[in-house]
Amino acid sequence: MPWLQLSLIVHRDQAASVEAALEDAGALSVTLDDAADEPADAPLDPAAGGIWEPAPATQPLWRRLRITALFEDDDAGAAAARQAAEQLAGLALAPPTLASLDDRPWERLWLDDFRPTRFGRRLWVCPRGERPAGAEAADWPGVVVDLDPGLAFGTGHHPTTALCLAWLDGLDLAGKRVLDYGCGSGILAIAALKLGAASALAVDHDPQALDATVDNAIDNGVVDRLAVARPEQVPPTPADVVVANILAAPLLELAPQLAALAAPGARLGLSGILAHQAGRVADAYAHHFVMEPAETREEWALLSGRRR
Repeated sequence: MPWLQLSLIVHRDQAASVEAALEDAGALSVTLDDAADEPADAPLDPAAGGIWEPAPATQPLWRRLRITALFEDDDAGAAAARQAAEQLAGLALAPPTLASLDDRPWERLWLDDFRPTRFGRRLWVCPRGERPAGAEAADWPGVVVDLDPGLAFGTGHHPTTALCLAWLDGLDLAGKRVLDYGCGSGILAIAALKLGAASALAVDHDPQALDATVDNAIDNGVVDRLAVARPEQVPPTPADVVVANILAAPLLELAPQLAALAAPGARLGLSGILAHQAGRVADAYAHHFVMEPAETREEWALLSGRRR
């Protein structure tokens, strides 16, 4: 099917909020690229003939970014794209553009930049069939999630997913029941199962996300310990670990429901939150959870806590 592509050029300071707004508007995918071939604050490497060389362990962000969002090319998608363009026009450095695209295998394009990546101490997320260097050794301590997210994106490369993966890696999940609310590709539920959780329930309103989650669970050999459900189908069984990587607005609405689904002493991890939103979201959960200080990466935050 054809797609609608909404493109905006923004200053880097606006990138996180524009990306979140497009996801909230229903974009099927959001990608960021440099708009002017102009690197942000980074030194030149004289040995490389003046080629831009980012500092180690940093993710460069260009001064001007082109943000591209894909919407379904139907009445609802067109209305959502037009509304997003109007709402975000004030943040754009040039008028937003809308274009119709012929169908392409978008679910495969993520492979161009997807490489084996470690999160936390031992958790690796890898494209299906790839392994990091040294993984063949008998004493290699890593835990691998093979991932092919399809159209339900989620490879761990977005800061919010990376924060959640590292948080899961730091928990003792042995024998625990895990709830992944807003599962997308299922990466968090599957990672929890690979890290030793006894069972996981992956929840999403998008049937395509649930299909991708099941496919990825089969590829990782954990489908026998995984259940999937739409939000209205979630059973009342409390979980020992609740993780939700969504956006601030739905997390605020879900606070009573997620609290009810958390067993006494359960661990809570919330992301999809811009750093300036963390205080408000933490307050919404503080009645039921002992909340810890937010952990941030770039402009995004992870909130964690323990059920009272």
